[in-house]
Amino acid sequence: MLSVEVCETEGADAAAVELAKAVMPPDDQVVALADSFKILSEPTRLRLVLALIGRELCVCDLGEVVGASQSAVSHQLRVLRNHRLVKHRREGKKAFYSLDDAHIEKLIAQAAEHIAE
Repeated sequence: MLSVEVCETEGADAAAVELAKAVMPPDDQVVALADSFKILSEPTRLRLVLALIGRELCVCDLGEVVGASQSAVSHQLRVLRNHRLVKHRREGKKAFYSLDDAHIEKLIAQAAEHIAE
């Protein structure tokens, strides 16, 4: 069984608590951040995001990259688009996807760096 470290004294350090509270974002931002991590926790969606780093790909190409059907890829891309992680543009009958902004790429890079340590 894992041991849990607890404080051996009673009561919190009021100054430390106030400092931590001062930098805590509002609840709606915390929920939105948690939702973004939840969306990226699904392996197919994460693979789609990884495939789009530094490039734009159509649904057909993304299906080949992640090994999924076009309908499965389209469904996952819709989820990513609804959470503003990817964007798309149409060119004729094709839909091309790319990351919504550079912040997503930085987030993935930092997470990968963390895992590598």
